[in-house]
Amino acid sequence: MKARHLSSYISNIAAGKTGRIIVFTGARQTGKTTLARHLFPDYEYITIEDPVTVGAFLKLTAAQWQKMYPQAILDEVQKEPVLIESIKAVYDQWQEPRYVLLGSSQLLLLSKVRESLAGRCVIVEMYPLTLPELKTNGLEKKVKPSLFQRFIADPEHTINVIPSFLLDKEMPEKQEAWNYYMKFGGYPALTDTTLTDEERYIWLQQYVRTYLERDVRDLALFRDLEPFVKLQRVLATQTGRVINASSLANHTGVSVKTAQRYIHYLEVSYQTLTLPAWSRNKTKRLMKAPKVHYLDNGVLQAVLHKRGGITGYEFESLVVAEIYKQLNALQIPAHVHHLRIQGGREIDLLLELGEGYVAFEIKMTDKVTKNDARHFTGLEEILDKPLIHSFVLSNDPETKHVSPKVTAVHCALFLG
Repeated sequence: MKARHLSSYISNIAAGKTGRIIVFTGARQTGKTTLARHLFPDYEYITIEDPVTVGAFLKLTAAQWQKMYPQAILDEVQKEPVLIESIKAVYDQWQEPRYVLLGSSQLLLLSKVRESLAGRCVIVEMYPLTLPELKTNGLEKKVKPSLFQRFIADPEHTINVIPSFLLDKEMPEKQEAWNYYMKFGGYPALTDTTLTDEERYIWLQQYVRTYLERDVRDLALFRDLEPFVKLQRVLATQTGRVINASSLANHTGVSVKTAQRYIHYLEVSYQTLTLPAWSRNKTKRLMKAPKVHYLDNGVLQAVLHKRGGITGYEFESLVVAEIYKQLNALQIPAHVHHLRIQGGREIDLLLELGEGYVAFEIKMTDKVTKNDARHFTGLEEILDKPLIHSFVLSNDPETKHVSPKVTAVHCALFLG
């Protein structure tokens, strides 16, 4: 069991008036059920996937729900959306009942939630484990925030990074978590120390198969999965790159609209993250195409049937995904972008905060040079708000202060 940074946030929400209905959503196997049952041990647990009992729950009136199940966790509730209407009726008539709704399909669950429970619930998105969470041992443990999380919580504060990762007293455990994350990703089930590496690879392969056979079929009611599978694999080879729906359509033999729909399915089922291009500036030289990143490197490798080393693009994706997950864990309202100017200049990740931007270049190199920070030059002149700080994230153990507002730091030191 691993602790989750979101635990304190959820507990605080649940203690207030706005937490009478909490909706957990996210990919399968991200630990939604485990965390909900841990945080709400007194709540009745009801799984909607049980064919024997689901019919009886569907027949309950609002009054019966209020009397028999005033506090309950409803798992996979998107399978029977009518139950959301029942919970809404209970909410509107009584003040005391409290519910936690769990679901693995953003499209099916959230569309119904927004339709029926708008203004009545708090939505919590759960992702695979972050690096700080990977280092914990037990749900009751406190998650120590990463250097990145401490910085992003107070970006105006001067960042203090030690001269070398080698001087970090926690380097062994941070490096171990980083090595594991690069190899297997962050799904909680894989952290079981009794599993062999081979068993972890098999689990990831089965996860991809289950995702295709259950989540995708639920989303799209596909009769033939093969075109989607082809696009999934082609997109996996292009993780970390600017994507073109027309090119993907040509590679997979589907229409452009179908390719765009498939890309959307991957995003709303929490398999990928689409980074829109930053384009608020009026210059016509900015490219507008989005980038797609797989949200878990273990799943990405399973889709590609790979084991072992990763490419530079895959490295970029796993770093972007980790930053995105850590932002979510803190509930930081940041907008994520990439920025590319025609001619090759590119910013891998641009975080937009209320007070300004934070920029990232991601390099798989073990030795960062000043040249790796060249794309930051003149960036502030393009942006419409201040550039707070820029980072080069890599595998170089030495911290380098390239300039007062540019820092090069090891990924595991910064994110672990």
